Formats: sequence, C-alpha cells, structure tokens
Amino acid sequence: MLPVMKEILMTTIPLTLRHRTRALLSSAFILLSRSLLGATYPDALIKDVPHVQQRADFCGEACVEMVLRKLGQPMDQNYVYNQSGLDPALGRGCYTRELAAAMRKIGFKAGDVMNSVAASNAVAGMESEWQALHADLLKGVPSIVCMHSADGPEATEHFRLVLGYEAKSDEVIYHEPARTPGAYLRMPRERFMRLWPLKYEAARWTVIRLRAEPGAIASPAPTTGFTPADFAQHVMILKPKLPDATFSWLVQPPFVVVSDAPTAALRRYSEGTVKWAVDKLKRDYFDKDPSDILDIWLFKDKTSYDENTLTLFNEAPDTPFGFYSDRHKALIMNIATGGGTLVHEIVHPFMASNIPQCPAWLNEGLGSLYEQCEEKDGHIHGLTNWRLAGLQEAITAQTMPSIEKLVKTTTAEFYGKGSGVHYAEARYLCYYLQEKNLLAKFYRDFHAGAVSDPTGCGTLKKVLGQDDLSTFQKSWEAYVLKLRFP
Repeated sequence: MLPVMKEILMTTIPLTLRHRTRALLSSAFILLSRSLLGATYPDALIKDVPHVQQRADFCGEACVEMVLRKLGQPMDQNYVYNQSGLDPALGRGCYTRELAAAMRKIGFKAGDVMNSVAASNAVAGMESEWQALHADLLKGVPSIVCMHSADGPEATEHFRLVLGYEAKSDEVIYHEPARTPGAYLRMPRERFMRLWPLKYEAARWTVIRLRAEPGAIASPAPTTGFTPADFAQHVMILKPKLPDATFSWLVQPPFVVVSDAPTAALRRYSEGTVKWAVDKLKRDYFDKDPSDILDIWLFKDKTSYDENTLTLFNEAPDTPFGFYSDRHKALIMNIATGGGTLVHEIVHPFMASNIPQCPAWLNEGLGSLYEQCEEKDGHIHGLTNWRLAGLQEAITAQTMPSIEKLVKTTTAEFYGKGSGVHYAEARYLCYYLQEKNLLAKFYRDFHAGAVSDPTGCGTLKKVLGQDDLSTFQKSWEAYVLKLRFP
C-alpha cells in the first residue's frame, strides 16, 4: 500500500514543488510506518555497557571497545584499528568494511553488515532492518550502526552503538562515542530511522549494521612501541599543518616522512635512506625507538627549506643542510644537499631515548660518522668525509684539544668556540673505533655504565686498553694524518 500512496502523492504534486516535497515525504513516510504497518516492539536494554569516548575519527573502533569492555576483554579502540589492516598513512579511522574485517578478526559475528533498501519501498524496507536490529537487542546482541551524525546536508557519517529500545516513548537507546557523557542516550525512533539509511544512490539506500555478537574472541598479542593506530592519529594532526597540496607523506616507523619533492623521491628517501639507516642503527646500537613519533621534513630545495622552516617552526635555519629539533619533534632537512645530514640527524632522537644524558662528543661523533656511509657486511659503516681536512690541519697546527679534554667537554663547551674541530675530532675518534671493530663494544659498555662514567672517558680507556689517553693520542693522530678524502 505504501509505495502506491507515495506514487499517487508524487504525481499529484506540481512539478515545481516535487524536489522540496520529496525530502519531506521521506521523513513523513517513516513517521507513518508504525501506524500503517501496525508494528509494535517491546522494551529491550543491554545493561552495564561501559562508555568510551573515541579518539579522533575512531568512532567505530570505540564502539567495538565498549562491547569488548562489557565482555571483560582488555582490548581498546587502538587494538581494534590495528586489526583492520588499514594503512595509517591515510590518516583516518575505519570505514565499514575495514571495521567489519577488524571485528571478524577479533572474533565477532558481524553479520552481512551492508544491506540495500529500495527507495520506492523505503518504509517497509527500513522497518524490516529495524525488526532485525530489535530482535538482536532482545537476545542481548548490540549493534553498531553507521548513520548520519545529525540532520542537514553537512552531517557526516558516524558509528553509534545501539543498546536498547523503550516502547512507551518510542526511543532508541545508544552510546554516543563522540562525547562524554555519552552513555545510554535516547533518540526518537522516527529520527533514528531518518538518519540511519545512507542515500548514496537515489533509487537504493544503503543500511549499515554490524552485529556485535561475540564468538571466539582472540587474545591480543603483546605489542611494544607505536602501533598503526598511533601513526594514524599522528597523521590526522599532521595533515592540516601541510603548507600546500604539493606535500605528501609516508609512514616509515618510527617516523612520518613529509616532503614537497616528487612522490618517487619521497619514497626513495623514505625506504632507501630512513628505513635503511634505522634498521642498521638499531642492529648495532639502539634498543629503544624515540619516545615520540617524529616528523622528517624533506624540503626539496633551499628556497622551500628556508621559507617553510620559518613558516612551520617560526625559526630560520642556521645550517644549509638540516637539523633535529627536539622542541618541534622534527627532523628538518634541505634534501637537495643529499641524505648524509639526514642519517646524521636520525642518530640524535635514538640517542636521546637510549642514553638521555649522552655527552655531546659521542652524540655528534656517532651522528657525524654516518654523514657519509655505506653498508658493509650488513652493518652501517662510516667513510671518510669533508671534515677530515680541517681535522688534519688542526693536528698539524697543534690547535686541536686533547682527546681526554674533548670527551670531558660540557655540552656548552662542545658547541661553543672551536665546535667545527670538536665535531671532526669526535667523528674520527668514532671512525678509529669502528675501523678497529671497537665502536659497537664501546657504545654497549658506555650504555651500561653511563651513570658512573657520564663522559665516557673511563669506558674509552678500558675499551682501548690505555690508562693514559695522551699516549693513545699520538698513535691516533698519526693514523688520522694518513687518511684521505676523497
């Protein structure tokens, strides 16, 4: 009867009014559905479901977490996201298919998920969808529905957890993940039925419902460090900061790499430099990742580097190559100068997490060592570089501080007067240790005893087998003077 009535009404309304009337009829037919179909439903309520507020764009994931908490399971919305397999570089939460895949992987019987209702028979079709949802409520099975967040053309799609129905008021009872307090809120069923169908097509409407019926819930595997969910949240915050549409990004744990260079160049640096360096540095030195997700900004040339560093970080760079900013949680690079400085700067956030009070000479010595490097027998291996000439001049002119004095410098002293020589001396001290197969041992021994030997001087003497570094220095200087670059 209803489709016939709708056709009669639509054909008797003047053509000029049909557009506006069509939207009103959609609502009117839902209002009429109860009386016309004679549908009545008893009360239903699933009690004691904890409410969880969603992280940004994780409304579906938060709904699943609420059900998991009701079941006494320890998994959270991040875990739910991580089961979806969604690429965190997309910077969004799960859509329906991804959320359904995550639920099934966890152990829920999510059902068919996406159904279709003919717009010409919308009242009966939607009533049938509601009957199935209500029948599940009576069995104690909640539903996660994807619906419009509100009335109006600007409304977004949004997941809510349906937990009950009250017959007297004809209201749907649900948890709202987008706000707190958001537990056991109520919505007139007429409005719920209006917001539920997603009208991607004029002729057929999509109705989304994920049944949260538990099956064999899988136990979570232990995780360490940042997960895909953390990177997705980070990218959501990052995207609005991008200066313009020329910038693209990739997730390369533990970093997000951002660049206005061509996408192929971004991928090449992300995989060939960042991932390569991280894998090799962790193999030989670092057990812990940086304590924050850091952005690596690879600006394509000097102009972009200078202008965007000022725009994004409110500071002008004091080096033409690049630098690491702990304050901005970022590595900021002029990638046109090459990838050497990038590898150097990658060392610093790793060192900060593994040896927080690392002396400047080791921090910069190890970073500088890999400004020019290669892979050798599966390990990162520093090569001679441009710093050699200045160091050899300082040795010949006897203007270089002793090694013992270098390793005992404070941070201010190291970066103060003569810092160029300090960098070079620290680099080639690390280079010497590397060439004698002692560098990794020195790092491990120093890491273990840094509290009692904060400068590393005692560890250096022990590893070198020298009680007096002045004796070692003579042989080291002779060694350095024989080195060549290029």
